[in-house]
Amino acid sequence: MLLIKKILIIFFLLFSILGITKNIELETEKMRMLAAELRCVVCQNQSLLESDSQIAKDLKEIILDMYLSGKSESEIKLFLVNRYGEFILFKPTFSVENSILWLAPFLSFLIISLLALRKFRVFRKEK
Repeated sequence: MLLIKKILIIFFLLFSILGITKNIELETEKMRMLAAELRCVVCQNQSLLESDSQIAKDLKEIILDMYLSGKSESEIKLFLVNRYGEFILFKPTFSVENSILWLAPFLSFLIISLLALRKFRVFRKEK
């Protein structure tokens, strides 16, 4: 009877360790996916995942710790944006403050198109 209890305890501990390891692997994969979407605050246009800087390593550890403590992706992004600003996001959110970022390509295209149409009309009148 004592031997069966010992075997059950060993199996219980073994399966719980395997479950914890699987959870850490899952959270690490989620951390890697999020780190690929975030910009390193030191490096020039590198993601946290690509960067080898010390701050990138620290931020990846913070993200992993937050995932392991049960935080969601949006909560982690909000924490990092509050700490480092929207610069850390490769895809900033649409807001009044950065609306020019989102609208500039469309406005540029519109202005260039209008100038091109005007230029072509001038050439037609001369002929």
